[in-house]
Amino acid sequence: MRKARAKKRVLTPDPRFKDALVTRFINNMMWDGKKETSRAIFYNAINIVEKKITEESGIEVWKRALNNVTPSVEVKARRVGGSTFQIPIEINPERKIAMGMKWMIKYARQRNEKSMAEKLASEVIAASKGEGSAVKKKEDTHKMAEANKAFSHFRV
Repeated sequence: MRKARAKKRVLTPDPRFKDALVTRFINNMMWDGKKETSRAIFYNAINIVEKKITEESGIEVWKRALNNVTPSVEVKARRVGGSTFQIPIEINPERKIAMGMKWMIKYARQRNEKSMAEKLASEVIAASKGEGSAVKKKEDTHKMAEANKAFSHFRV
């Protein structure tokens, strides 16, 4: 028999925006336990976003970007009778946010700007407008789920 499921830890809100979602994003971006470095990168990126987009606060742009990147369905491989089918599955809200954050960070790291703060700021601005690599990844995931809708009766 399996052990009990691990309890969810309550994240403390970040000091500047008092938001647990921001803390979660900073934790996802962190490498080698360097939380202060990660926090500084995030805050600098938000400042850059505020300079480029003057009519809105940087945190609102970031939240809209994260909302544009979060997927609602994904495909999971399932073997049925010797062949593998890609089955579209609804994602639970926690995983949606996690996937959106990870995609945003991944595609920000792949950009060509000088510093990570500039890369992240550019990705946030692009995602808030509904463009950029992270939004494309979401759209590709949704297209794949739509294409494999015929196999949804194999759902677990």
